Amino acid sequence: MIRHANINDVEEIVKIIDQAKAYLKSKNIDQWQHGYPDATDVINDINNGHGYVLVDDRVVGYAAIIYGHDDNYDYIEDGKWLNEDKYGVIHRICIDDSLKGKGLASEFFEYATDRALALGFNNLRVDTHPENMSMQRLIGKNGFIKCGIVYMSDKTSRYAYQKVLK
Repeated sequence: MIRHANINDVEEIVKIIDQAKAYLKSKNIDQWQHGYPDATDVINDINNGHGYVLVDDRVVGYAAIIYGHDDNYDYIEDGKWLNEDKYGVIHRICIDDSLKGKGLASEFFEYATDRALALGFNNLRVDTHPENMSMQRLIGKNGFIKCGIVYMSDKTSRYAYQKVLK
């Protein structure tokens, strides 16, 4: 089940984020290695209504899902967006290490799709580090098309993807 995250979930969410950071480091991927994301980012997500948790008997996954404009997507190079219609964005997806490989991360994509359509958004966008092959496979498996390269506020590049929902 996916639900809005609340302040009582922060400790469990941060544990999962820390697992993801360790995984990325073990693969020599320079993503999430300089503090971000941390508890402050999670609390901001929760306060803004963007934090979501996947719950089994405990919190087993986290994602930030935002319905609306993302400044990081204003400029795209080496390609273009599929359209400029309203979109939702999925950020910071992570699943507890003990449950990786079971398809749970795809539940966030399904949830974001259903909610986007209900809110009148016909597109989803997502980005990932160029070396994060596992996330690239997950994004492709969920029907997203690579559109180009975007830059985060810290000037790091990310592969950018979009899915037209209808």
